[in-house]
Amino acid sequence: MGKRKSSAPPPPKKKAPKLDTTFDCPFCNRKKCVFANLMTKLGIARIECRVCHARYDCEINALSEPIDVYAEWIDKCEEENYEED
Repeated sequence: MGKRKSSAPPPPKKKAPKLDTTFDCPFCNRKKCVFANLMTKLGIARIECRVCHARYDCEINALSEPIDVYAEWIDKCEEENYEED
């Protein structure tokens, strides 16, 4: 009688890369001085620069991340700059 083969352990799961939570300010050009405050219960987010106090508020949903709010802010800034030209 043969011995049963033991099953091989499953391969280790890959960890998802960490997303940034602090960003560069498009107005004062400082590195890592913009932070996002997500208030998911209220459905709003505020992103603000610690140095020049530039800020942006937007609506979010349960899946929103700080990088999404920052990207939306950058898009709005570029849109405003394009309209002025």
